[in-house]
Amino acid sequence: MKSRVLLLALSVCAPLAFAACGGNGDANGTAPAASPLPAIAAPAGKDWTQVVSKTAEGYVMGNPNAPIKLVEYGSRLCPACGAFAREGFEPLTNNYVKSGKVSWEFREFLIHGAPDLPPALLGICVGEQTFFPILEQMYQAQTGFNDKLQAMSPDQQKALQNAKPVDVIKALAEQMDLINFVKQRGLPEAKARECLGNMLEIDRLTKQTQDRGADGTVTGTPTFILNGKPLKGAITWPDVQAALKNAGA
Repeated sequence: MKSRVLLLALSVCAPLAFAACGGNGDANGTAPAASPLPAIAAPAGKDWTQVVSKTAEGYVMGNPNAPIKLVEYGSRLCPACGAFAREGFEPLTNNYVKSGKVSWEFREFLIHGAPDLPPALLGICVGEQTFFPILEQMYQAQTGFNDKLQAMSPDQQKALQNAKPVDVIKALAEQMDLINFVKQRGLPEAKARECLGNMLEIDRLTKQTQDRGADGTVTGTPTFILNGKPLKGAITWPDVQAALKNAGA
């Protein structure tokens, strides 16, 4: 665990340029379109966007038995991921997840290293029912987080190189004002600080990032997988929407 976290802690400075975000290969060719599938009713008193559960690698919204399963590997600081969310969150959830035909799972991928850990940890800390609303709100506020991160002085960055991993994470959270962000949305400060120091979750996210990078699942963010197959080159909402329609959504 120590080596994985330390690797991320030592990668504070270079990722501030956010150069590795966006793009994961050439665009897909046009696949034959499937016939539209019928909508599937949600449990009584709910709609499918209110059905959220934890998975081994993330959180999934929607019908757990949906015939069309969309998985996104994303970073909460990645501008391309933010652009997708700002354009696609509402139509994806309202037009597709609500139908019961599509489920959407979000999995964290720390493409920028240590800077990605604070928003990921706090976004997970809020729990299942507010995971996706907070994810959307973080993407809406993303430019501000990144601007604050870019404003770090060389001396501040140098100081973090010699700090303990947990101290790096907490310092980056303070720099981006993330603790106040989640406090304003109902997460107590004490709980937020506890989650920022959760070494088991830090190690899990770090290992997940390293494993998915090493096995070629993720080469850039966002990366989308539809029914087990990567949507190569799909990083925008129109890209993903076209794939969903072709799958019968």
